[in-house]
Amino acid sequence: MDYVLDFVCLEKKLVVEIDGGRHLENERDKVRDQHLQQAGFCVLRFWNNQVMQETEAVLVVILAALQEGEA
Repeated sequence: MDYVLDFVCLEKKLVVEIDGGRHLENERDKVRDQHLQQAGFCVLRFWNNQVMQETEAVLVVILAALQEGEA
């Protein structure tokens, strides 16, 4: 499986995707996310406007995903 990802941390198996409107209800994205999840990756998706307007909240979600399982 070959994919172009916005951001990926291989060590933590975390994928972060930043999406615009063309990704709304995109079936290819759903299939790709399923493949990545089956390979053990956590996939986080955010809308462009979330990243720009709610940056701190987005970062909190990403940090929590990175810290998951470090106890």
